[in-house]
Amino acid sequence: MGTAIILVFVFGYLAITLEHNLKIDKLIPALVMMAICWALISLGLDGFSQWFDSANHTLLEGFSSFTSEEKLELMEETLLHHLGKTAEILVFLLGAMTIVEIIDYFDGFSTIKNFVKTKNKIKILWVFSILAFVLSAIIDNLTATIVLISILQKIVKDRNVRLYYAGLIIIAANAGGAWSPIGDVTTTMLWIGKKVSTGHLIGYLFIPSFLCMAVPSLIASFLPIFKGNLEVEENQEEIKKNKFSATMLYLGLGAIVFVPVFKMITHLPPYVGMMLSLGVVAVFAEIYSSSKFSMTEFDSEESDAHAHHSPVHHSLSKIELPSILFFLGILMAVAALESLGILFDLAGTLEKTMPMLGTEIHAGEGVSDLVVLLLGVGSAVIDNVPLVAASLGMFHEPMDNELWHFVAYSAGTGGSMLIIGSAAGVVAMGMEKIDFFWYLKKISWMALIGFLVGSAAFMVTRTLF
Repeated sequence: MGTAIILVFVFGYLAITLEHNLKIDKLIPALVMMAICWALISLGLDGFSQWFDSANHTLLEGFSSFTSEEKLELMEETLLHHLGKTAEILVFLLGAMTIVEIIDYFDGFSTIKNFVKTKNKIKILWVFSILAFVLSAIIDNLTATIVLISILQKIVKDRNVRLYYAGLIIIAANAGGAWSPIGDVTTTMLWIGKKVSTGHLIGYLFIPSFLCMAVPSLIASFLPIFKGNLEVEENQEEIKKNKFSATMLYLGLGAIVFVPVFKMITHLPPYVGMMLSLGVVAVFAEIYSSSKFSMTEFDSEESDAHAHHSPVHHSLSKIELPSILFFLGILMAVAALESLGILFDLAGTLEKTMPMLGTEIHAGEGVSDLVVLLLGVGSAVIDNVPLVAASLGMFHEPMDNELWHFVAYSAGTGGSMLIIGSAAGVVAMGMEKIDFFWYLKKISWMALIGFLVGSAAFMVTRTLF
């Protein structure tokens, strides 16, 4: 039965990676894979000889001697435990997504366009790279990419030039998401899973992540495509700007940044702080929304579109529920493999067979740097969420061990090497119709250099902690 569960996971994983070829949204195989894996566990429960205790991160002693009723009760407790841990991540993401949509409701991101006041291509490249690096650390790399490419489309008319900018934005956004606990789904998973703390994460990864962004941007500065100035497209007609846009932008970003601070002060799970932040932002959104429609000169068509919805209701209707369901499916499917001790056995095999590369990541039993680097390469080919979910079940080092920070860096930035390797890349691919092989030839080599330089920097800086 264990073999059947592994096969279901492998085929489900394959369907996720080939979603563009199969034209099936990845949430469908993720949910089916989760349900079938747990169904097979339930049906073959009496035949399993080991069970992984997630609370204590070790195999449960004497599991084979348990009665059928005891095994069934244990399975239900384990399923509830994993659902609770997964729900923490999903509720956190729901809150963050809603705040971002509320900012967008008030056209808050239009304020960022004011930062771009030059026509020099190289200066614009650095402005967008730094903006992507900083913004992705606050509102996550996916949202930062959407915002910046939307602004880019209004500024750069030449599509060939714009594609290069988009490629560098992907690299910068993924690098920026790696050093922040709220910048990338995988980093958020490690943070909520109590594998990394905010202070240590920033301390370990800020410099490697910055180099991962800066080195490709520096290389791109010497490319012929970025020579000279570009014609900045001026808006033919002035669009009336919402008077609350800047206020809601800074309020929303500040509320998201407050979440790690709230966690450090109260020691409560991050989703509690995110719900508080969402509540505060929502209060101001409701107040400003009333002012917006009672005093504005917006045309009646726009007013009618929003009149029957509060900003919160409108924003909740726009968040990507398929992404939330995908995370539910993939995390619970990985939990099934973890519960059977499959990931525990895989970790032991990796530690024995993989050669040590340079310095050990930690004292005692060693996980080679090569394993974590391969995790980064793997995240470019397949989704980084299940890879990090698997690493949570495979490795059992204590909180803030160097291993977890290297995993956060590799999984977060490694996806930049292919256009399909990260959520930021996939959304940019859709917005600009970027060809897979164009990205492979023009951008991937710069992303690889940035990834390796950042990895080398991490190997040096980790000795300082």
